[in-house]
Amino acid sequence: MSLFEAKPPQTGDRPVPDAMFRLALAGSPLPVAILDGHGAWRYANPAFEQLLGQSPDAPQGASAADLFHPDDRLAFEEAMQAVASGQLPSVESARRCLRANGGEVWVQATLSAIEDPGRETSSAPSDVLLTLRDLGAERSGQATLRHHAGDDVQMAEAAQQQLQMFADSVAHDLRAPLRSIESFAGLLEKRCGPELDDGGRDHLQRIRAAAARMGSLLTGLGDLSTATRSELKPATVDLSMLADWVLAELQDAEPDRAADLEITPDLRVQGDERLLKLMLTHLLGNAWKFSRDRDVVRIQVVGEAREGRLHVQVRDAGSGFDMRYARKLFEPFQRLHGPDAGGGHGLGLAAAHRIAARHGGTLSGESVPGEGATFHIDLPTACATEESADAQGHPAG
Repeated sequence: MSLFEAKPPQTGDRPVPDAMFRLALAGSPLPVAILDGHGAWRYANPAFEQLLGQSPDAPQGASAADLFHPDDRLAFEEAMQAVASGQLPSVESARRCLRANGGEVWVQATLSAIEDPGRETSSAPSDVLLTLRDLGAERSGQATLRHHAGDDVQMAEAAQQQLQMFADSVAHDLRAPLRSIESFAGLLEKRCGPELDDGGRDHLQRIRAAAARMGSLLTGLGDLSTATRSELKPATVDLSMLADWVLAELQDAEPDRAADLEITPDLRVQGDERLLKLMLTHLLGNAWKFSRDRDVVRIQVVGEAREGRLHVQVRDAGSGFDMRYARKLFEPFQRLHGPDAGGGHGLGLAAAHRIAARHGGTLSGESVPGEGATFHIDLPTACATEESADAQGHPAG
């Protein structure tokens, strides 16, 4: 009997999935497993066994983290905790799984919370659905498809590129009328402001504010598109230098604000410098923005490398957010603060989350309202990524 056929343990008062659910999972071609809130096996379907091969019998409650390469286990456990506790609705990242024959396979691992309507927020952590996608097979399949259907695939890729160019062009073309609205509204306020009554001035301010919000939304959509579709250009990147760069830009924009900033030096990763700077721009921009009510802006970018992973924390002492709504944190257009409290369009953190995932990492957040927020970034270190790519032929992201 394999690990995946072993009878899964009971967890609290929640039963093993019913027969119909298990039957549906058993018929799925996608490797799927159910883990309890602590990361122990409850059930895995036959596709899981097909991907990883036979395994010896495992004791009930064995940890799913043992499935992953030692360099990836800590990151998996942290992602598992974030999903099971409700901090994040899901976490997706590239990981290395161990085959029964001693080999390795790169997979896209997705952890998703299993909703339980009867579960209270303060009760035991929720069960988690783990799905794997074989990246090696996917890349091989794409290469085969290109070989056999080269022209069709090239046409499809060209069409997708044209669609993206069209979307970018629309966003670009919308900026021209927005600039005209802002410009003429400014001229109207300058020339006719004294002659307007309170209602007229209020309407004018609303026009200018709406134009500014639209401009910000277009910028956010552009960043999200870049984070999702931009080609990765891997290189060794000094994350400390990028953080210092972003914070310097924020200080230059508001030189009168007192700031107490701390950055751990020499935090190095392998990745795309432009995208990683964009990720830090959104994270540090939020930390700066939501510290607006503080006499001194206090931001820390601290981290360390452990077991081939770089663990970075971006901390602030600002207004924070309510953890009850943390699962909305990285969803586009979901805002945890209203416009009056500094909330934006909800696209910045979504872009940051996608950038981390494309680099084989994770991004999660925690907060105490009124005491600030901490965002945890987990990325492969430069050395670990280079060694893995050399050994496996798999580029970062």
